[in-house]
Amino acid sequence: MPLTSPHPAPRSPRRPARPVRRRTAQALLASAAGVCLVAASGPVEPLGIGDPLFPHLGNPGYDVQAYELDLTYPGRNDRPLEAVTTIDARVTAELDRINLDFAHGTVRSVDVDGEPAAFAGAGEDLVITPGDDLDRGDAVRITVRHTSDPRRPEDREGGWVRTGDGLAMANQADAAHLVFPCNDHPSDKAMFTFRITVPDGYTAVANGLPTAVDRAPGTTTWSYRTRNPMATELAQVSVGRSAVVHRTGPHDLPLRDVVPAEHRTALEPWLARTPRQISWMEDRVGRYPFATYGLLLAEASTGFALETQTLSLFERDLFTDPALPAWYVESIMVHELAHQWFGDSVSPRTWADLWLNEGHATWYEALYAEERGGRSLESRMRAAYESSDGWRAAGGPPAAPKPPEPGRKIGIFRPGVYGGAALVLYALRQEIGREAFDRLERAWVARHRDGNASTADFVRLASETAGRDLTGFLHAWLYDDTTPPMPGHPDWRSSKRAATEESGPHTREYRHGHLPGPHGHRPAAGGE
Repeated sequence: MPLTSPHPAPRSPRRPARPVRRRTAQALLASAAGVCLVAASGPVEPLGIGDPLFPHLGNPGYDVQAYELDLTYPGRNDRPLEAVTTIDARVTAELDRINLDFAHGTVRSVDVDGEPAAFAGAGEDLVITPGDDLDRGDAVRITVRHTSDPRRPEDREGGWVRTGDGLAMANQADAAHLVFPCNDHPSDKAMFTFRITVPDGYTAVANGLPTAVDRAPGTTTWSYRTRNPMATELAQVSVGRSAVVHRTGPHDLPLRDVVPAEHRTALEPWLARTPRQISWMEDRVGRYPFATYGLLLAEASTGFALETQTLSLFERDLFTDPALPAWYVESIMVHELAHQWFGDSVSPRTWADLWLNEGHATWYEALYAEERGGRSLESRMRAAYESSDGWRAAGGPPAAPKPPEPGRKIGIFRPGVYGGAALVLYALRQEIGREAFDRLERAWVARHRDGNASTADFVRLASETAGRDLTGFLHAWLYDDTTPPMPGHPDWRSSKRAATEESGPHTREYRHGHLPGPHGHRPAAGGE
């Protein structure tokens, strides 16, 4: 029997009550600091797909095929951008309303298939009432004219990151809808097109490959398009006084890095390491899954790095801190690179499957640190084992993380889904052997490329690859409150005493132990 999560499955789409139609001019309901919306007749309500950690995130009844984001940057990062978001979707259930996630901007107007539509706000949803009902199988185009506000709401994290010279994005886990209207859940991946208009002197870069650069008096519009579907949380747009550095990776892969122009020369030795890192990953899991890759080095203090698809976000200071040894910085680069396979190409079906992203990225980070920096994988895994019961007590088992605290949704990025999840992979390799484990890793990213996959999918494939049922073995490692015995290491012991020390407000990669700071641990200085 395949392993199943103890959480309930996402609920089926439900049809909202049918309102009386109106197409008359409507009044604005909210201030510019929130979402300003036009009132539709009848009550509206927020919906969700029933994600076990974020039940109100995402929306039922349609499948987004493509997004087009037109953004106009005003030349200052403390003022809203004018924006037009166009969504092409396929309707999967009869609808008389369409819910989008959107929570931080002013909506100017909404069209559905070229006709004006009424709209209203409900929670963090933008609820749209088209002139005609939508039938299952219909193709629908939704155009929302709105602002996109880079000033962070007081009660939220993520979305736009204000940098020293412009903007970047950090939408994980549920903050894309602070930037643009969308179906903000990784289970609904789509193609993206970006058009970003900036004043002279600024450069705009986004996910995917460049398609056009259109110059006009005083402004330039930069256009990009993805060649692979992408989750909303992985969208990236950079605006700044940036240099774009080009080089070629394995198999003539086009690489582009976005760096502050004044630091280009100093950062070049780090940027030049990416081709070798891609080859290193390809030797272990197969060909890089996208059409381009690169680093976005931002003048910002975030406390994390982020695997935005084809353009990973880093703090510039990571590469200029003399206390950080080269092997350590490179292992962080590899962590984000590994996410391009694990988390970006193969995205989680629900946020409870987050361990599949972070556990794998941490695993390859650790392998790289062992190979390039002489940091013993076994020692690292033993230390993780010693802390594992504490991590489980504080944040839940790797595949059943506890819900985050209100207003701290990135609180799901706890040590248990990093080191604790990598420990699961180490236990699995101990159990089935290296050869079978390596075949499993390659099969996983090949079978689910450009799609979504769950914990149950991983357990099924692991059993198939090993030639025996691993459900019981992996269920204990993924869901039990205490850590099972480690195969091959019966003397290893775990303790809940780590809970107090390691269960603070960790967020994403660095704060689980990478970047010096209030929640990080500075590694010993040294060379390669």
